[in-house]
Amino acid sequence: MKRHKQLRKAKAEKKWDIIVIGGGASGLGVALESATRKYKTLLLEGADFAKGTSSRSTKLVHGGVRYLAQGDISLVLEALRERGLMRQNAPHLVKNQSFIIPNYEWWGGPFYTVGLKVYDMMAGKLGLGPSVHLSKQETLEALPTLKEEGLTGGVIYHDGQFDDARLSINLAQTVIDYDGVAVNYTRVIGLLKDEEGMICGVKAKDMIDGDEFEIQAKVVVNATGVFTDEVLQMDEPGVPKKVVPSQGIHLVLDHEFLKGDHAVMIPKTDDGRVLFAVPWRGKVVVGTTDTLIEEASLEPRALEEEVEFILNTAGRYLTRTPERSDVRSIFAGLRPLAAPEGEDKKTKEISRSHKVIVSLSGLITITGGKWTTYRKMGEDTINNAVILAGLPEIPCQTENLAIHGYTKNIDIDDHFYVYGSEAKAIKEMIENDPKMGEKLHDRLDFTAAEVVWACKKEMAMTVDDVLARRVRALYLDARAAEEMAPKVAKIMADELDKDADWINQQVEEFTKLAKGYYL
Repeated sequence: MKRHKQLRKAKAEKKWDIIVIGGGASGLGVALESATRKYKTLLLEGADFAKGTSSRSTKLVHGGVRYLAQGDISLVLEALRERGLMRQNAPHLVKNQSFIIPNYEWWGGPFYTVGLKVYDMMAGKLGLGPSVHLSKQETLEALPTLKEEGLTGGVIYHDGQFDDARLSINLAQTVIDYDGVAVNYTRVIGLLKDEEGMICGVKAKDMIDGDEFEIQAKVVVNATGVFTDEVLQMDEPGVPKKVVPSQGIHLVLDHEFLKGDHAVMIPKTDDGRVLFAVPWRGKVVVGTTDTLIEEASLEPRALEEEVEFILNTAGRYLTRTPERSDVRSIFAGLRPLAAPEGEDKKTKEISRSHKVIVSLSGLITITGGKWTTYRKMGEDTINNAVILAGLPEIPCQTENLAIHGYTKNIDIDDHFYVYGSEAKAIKEMIENDPKMGEKLHDRLDFTAAEVVWACKKEMAMTVDDVLARRVRALYLDARAAEEMAPKVAKIMADELDKDADWINQQVEEFTKLAKGYYL
């Protein structure tokens, strides 16, 4: 997974079967589906893999309990099936997570118990465990930091949890394993069309050295999430918007706010939104909001009212109200919701179902969706591409496909478990050179070896790539990440053959970035 080699391959191929624009969940799902069917596949990402929305999720692989309440049965069925396949195909990153819905109304227990039994039934043989009603005492034993006043009991159910950015890297590696090409920091700046006005390739720019070049393809897929409309404008200026960006923010707190292994799900807050507090990598992720945003950005920022909403709502259910000083990191992501046609809906009411759109010029666009259904989004998109380009019909290969790093032999308490089968190689680096095992910061367990590994094996090109998406430090403790930056930049410079000016520039850029992740 060397960027210069991938870029060379991208330019060398005379004509690709499929070019995918976008290296987030949807783009990686499309590229994986294409490469495993043996089509010549190229994925181009303008920044880093999962730089946008796909590294900023609630870290849940779920069917969507609230979509069931909204009556979106087909989406829940699809998502529950895909949840099971994700757990099956990437067990080193997707785990079973227990959730508890605390009941503060007399009717809550029976109501949610019945609803979640339906949820269990819909999951079928891919279910993660049965939901069970809990007494008040059982609920407090499971969640010792939950407020007791007014509590009548709870319901425990199971969903999935994962590391989104780590899965993105593994998906890009899997695309490459199957002879596809995936390259980051290569931005599509234009679409190529033939004499009949049909799309026949893209114009791209290497964002590192500034080189511009053209690449031919039978089909081009627009999988750019919240930036979907930018590519659509390249194809047909003035076309109506297809995506409604909705912002969701998350606050990261220390584990002591939950103290256990169970997550909390508050099904209905003051404004009707769902609130989660989920254990993740030694911390607790609390979120999320659902705020309409006019302009999409790679680095969205939390609004003050969103921060206050989460702190206040969490404080109503926890024995200790989280303060601003308790927040270790704050991150915002933009959901690429498929725009409703002719309807005035609040963002939380817009379906999370995906849509595949084919323009008159042959551009295929995948919009909407969510991480849980990334594989099905890829399958549906490629089914359309096969028809459009007249490619040989090859059946879907991804339902039972082991993702790069696949291993069932994981110890969740092992810091390196997210590397799956490659954890052994990283540990060997440390055994051969004990300096590689030195912590980058005393508050986090990330090591120098992981920075080297990110450069050698995971196409990390910047300090942000490493600290935000390869080792997740920025999302766990933003101040610690900021303090780690100089050490990380020095290690990267040695690996990537960069000079002192590069180190200084990287530290300056990351320091500025990190300040947006803490209060």
